[in-house]
Amino acid sequence: MRIALFTETFLPKVDGIVTRLSHTIDHLQRNGNQVMVFAPEGGIAEYKGAKVHGVSGFPLPLYPELKLALPRPAIGHALENFQPDIIHVVNPAVLGLAGLFYGKALKIPLVASYHTHLPQYLQHYGLGMLEGLLWELLKTGHNQAEINLCTSTAMMQELAAHGIERIALWQRGVDTELFHPDQASREMRSHLSQGHPEKPLLLYVGRLSAEKEIERIKAILTAIPEARLALVGDGPHRHALEKHFAQTPTHFVGYLTGKDLAAAFASADAFIFPSRTETLGLVLLEAMAAGCPVVAANSGGVPDIVTSGVNGYLFEPDADDAGAIAATQRLLEQTQEREIIRQNARKEAERWGWGAATRQLQDYYASVLSQKLASLTR
Repeated sequence: MRIALFTETFLPKVDGIVTRLSHTIDHLQRNGNQVMVFAPEGGIAEYKGAKVHGVSGFPLPLYPELKLALPRPAIGHALENFQPDIIHVVNPAVLGLAGLFYGKALKIPLVASYHTHLPQYLQHYGLGMLEGLLWELLKTGHNQAEINLCTSTAMMQELAAHGIERIALWQRGVDTELFHPDQASREMRSHLSQGHPEKPLLLYVGRLSAEKEIERIKAILTAIPEARLALVGDGPHRHALEKHFAQTPTHFVGYLTGKDLAAAFASADAFIFPSRTETLGLVLLEAMAAGCPVVAANSGGVPDIVTSGVNGYLFEPDADDAGAIAATQRLLEQTQEREIIRQNARKEAERWGWGAATRQLQDYYASVLSQKLASLTR
């Protein structure tokens, strides 16, 4: 099968979408498929045997780390040369529109997937009045596809409520070999805690951006004064967060990848995740695979992963911070319960490997192609 994949973000940028795409492309290629990636230029030219076609663009005003890559005629030429059986558009926004356009123009079946909960992001950037318009645009784009894949049941329900059709679940995946409790490191714990490995260590991993609501972790840190906080990642909100967490024992670590990231998860006492905008929350699965107990907002795709009191703790994000504080305090104080949570978190993560998630995606591709063939023979 020849697959053209359109994405608004790709390597060398690091986030949950890129992680998922990287593993998916790797497994698709291993399974004998040929993949061509269309992404903003400035990154890599090849990944795991898949050619990456860079498209010129400009930085997104609200989020300079991302580039808006506009459709170009060269995309059509590249598609005609590649002759894909299917086009998969990840978050059809700007560059993804080219995938939708050429899919229709060249009569190539379309698959779309929803990974970034953009309508909720608007509220965190003072643009909440545009939410209705954005949903209409998303509906128009997604309904061009033969199937729309979501990464959680909560997002399936929300997209259906806004008129998006032909929705299916694309299961989550995690690298359970890399993210493992055995990666715990005294050296990494000392680094994250700035030389205080004996103190309780709280961890956040992800983009430092407004919609992640990282500010809310300060209330937990204040309530547990002996704790240390490590923020792993970077982003446009870092300067504001540095001001917000001034005079607290908070370490802005920057990006970590590979074994260093796995060691960070495995070496922490609790992973704190206050975001209400997650369609899945891949970092939660990575934390759980590493045996790091999670305290997360009961919102979006998170309840699909975390069963409160069993493999982590959930708090109600629309209430005050008392729930998050109480859950974290309980996790740190109840040593035996924390160990059970760790073990259950690892067991849950072990159910979800990337191989199975990619085989499911291939089945969706095959189903779409079968429908096309059936329509041609009628």
